[in-house]
Amino acid sequence: MLRKVLVGMAITFAVVVFLLGRETASYMRTSLAYVKDSVRQSVPIEFQIERARRMIEDLIPEIRKNMHLIAKEEVEIQRLEERIAEAEKSLEKEKQEILRLKEDLSQGRSSYIYGSRTYSAEEVKTDLAHRFERYKTSEATLSSLRSIHQARTKSLQAARQRLEGMLAARRQLTVEVENLEAQRQMLDVAKTTSNYVFDESKLGQVKELIQQLHIQLDTESKLVQAETQLHDQIPLEKPASDNILKEVSEYFALAGSEYSTP
Repeated sequence: MLRKVLVGMAITFAVVVFLLGRETASYMRTSLAYVKDSVRQSVPIEFQIERARRMIEDLIPEIRKNMHLIAKEEVEIQRLEERIAEAEKSLEKEKQEILRLKEDLSQGRSSYIYGSRTYSAEEVKTDLAHRFERYKTSEATLSSLRSIHQARTKSLQAARQRLEGMLAARRQLTVEVENLEAQRQMLDVAKTTSNYVFDESKLGQVKELIQQLHIQLDTESKLVQAETQLHDQIPLEKPASDNILKEVSEYFALAGSEYSTP
């Protein structure tokens, strides 16, 4: 089965090469770049921000490692400075002793006494030659130590600057990631707000119904007022007397004379 798949892939590749010719490599690179961009764009931005945050955190071990190396180098340079100081002090002492022996030999005596011992002029001269050779060797060693100290100090300063630059860059990257996170949250809020859907058609229907009810009630009110105020003809009858009791008494008093009993 695997063999068939491999053979199929080989045939497909051969066909592609045959059709595209020299442009096959260009098409392949473009396709790979397109696939990479598509995959990158399909990854959620939350994941990308978290990935950036973790990459920043991954810088901490490297920073601590360099801090340890710098601290160690500072100790080594301090010890080198102490060694140089001792070498300078020893070299100065040797110089003074050489000058003393030289001064003594310049007197032209046959013997010299040093530390309760007597030395011939030849022995003093031989010792002076040995001392002078050691002095020149020590002086060359001191010069090398100074050069080493200068080089290591310069390298240490460069390492400190790079470490400070890395720390500053890490702080800046941390701020930028937090800024990206804030922008993402604002975008999420904007998306959430845009997702709110209010069906205002129902609200409009209620408003329209209430308006119709207002119109209907106002219309009926107008009709009631019209019915109480309007008549089909002008009223000619006199309005009822205000003193109805007097009118009734007068009427029946006159009528009573006709129907009264003897």
